Amino acid sequence: MGEKERCRAQVPSTADLPDERLREVYELSILYDFYGELLGGHKKKIFEDYVLNDLSLAEIADEAGISRQGVHDAVRRCSRALREYEEKLRLVQRFDRAKKHIADIRQISEEAVRTGSLERVREIAGLSEQLLKEL
Repeated sequence: MGEKERCRAQVPSTADLPDERLREVYELSILYDFYGELLGGHKKKIFEDYVLNDLSLAEIADEAGISRQGVHDAVRRCSRALREYEEKLRLVQRFDRAKKHIADIRQISEEAVRTGSLERVREIAGLSEQLLKEL
């Protein structure tokens, strides 16, 4: 499995998106939310314009005073850097697991309130402990 596929597998809910471009934009947007501040100022602006603001390479090139190839290269380098940050730090993966644990805790809590099940409360305690260890 290549770098792009490994990272994509860790970004939540991309399978529900209709086309490859939309999946990639979603993936990069999530990665940008977590790691965008680590990108350099000029490259960060180019990446935002292309991925988040949906400007064309030509529009960005005109605004930045560089070639379309320069814009393309900057976007590609930023995308690679964001994926490498996730591969090393796994913040998106941890966040996704934490969200799942919290959703499980909520569901079990509601059931425990309805049924008065002490076993369900113990299950909540176990999930909470696991969540705290992962964070």
